[in-house]
Amino acid sequence: MAEHMNLYQKASHYDIIFDRDVGPEIKFLENLYQQHGPGRPLESVLDIACGPGYHARAFARQGVRAAGIDLGEAMIQLAGEKAVDEGLSVEWLVGDMRQFTLSQPVDLAFSMFDAIDPLLTNEDVIRHLRAIRTNLTESGVYVIDLTHPRDCSPWHYGDFQYQGTRNGVDVILTWATNNPTFDWSTGVGEVEVKMQVRQDGRETVITDRAMERFLDPQHIQLLVALAGQFEIAGWYGDHRIDQPFDNSDRSQRMIAVVRRNNH
Repeated sequence: MAEHMNLYQKASHYDIIFDRDVGPEIKFLENLYQQHGPGRPLESVLDIACGPGYHARAFARQGVRAAGIDLGEAMIQLAGEKAVDEGLSVEWLVGDMRQFTLSQPVDLAFSMFDAIDPLLTNEDVIRHLRAIRTNLTESGVYVIDLTHPRDCSPWHYGDFQYQGTRNGVDVILTWATNNPTFDWSTGVGEVEVKMQVRQDGRETVITDRAMERFLDPQHIQLLVALAGQFEIAGWYGDHRIDQPFDNSDRSQRMIAVVRRNNH
């Protein structure tokens, strides 16, 4: 597994860019659970590669038991501090998404915004899925959220730049500044990112490189089957329950809903 760890150590700068209202995403996840889950109220969630824990904390505000896991200690520390400031109780873990154990299983797990890209091999993905399965309740649901392959793929990475400002600090994050190429047999390539931090008339530039892997729907379906006791319950093209995964302009994401079964 590979991560942009130099970048993710800058948790406070990352937060300046990505802190936002995740309410629509939370509602979408709730709707997916109601659509594909066991038909009972959602009581517990797990935020995979959670960063500062935006989704875990949002669920905790609603009284849902929430947990978040991330490989980056700085991200979990920031997430924990924010939860304390809000008076929220969240189970935070610094750990590997391929091998972890929660204090209690959860009804719904989710990895948002390409969080599983660092899983570089089929074995990595299968181990991850089995770890998720072990930590789900009976008939639990796992949501995998990825960029639409039309917009980001081994043959066309796309242009991705993000920006935020807070308390006089401007942060710009540019992805794939090295125009990466990918191994066609594995879907893996090295991707460079650049973060520019401007404060008090000075600019600091942080660069980082890590390997990423692209997964298409066929690979996801095969790996889910190989993981065992899982099935694909549905596909969606955006954070709306009424948007199918298709090639229309309205379809911006590739979202797989994976459901635990005991067959």
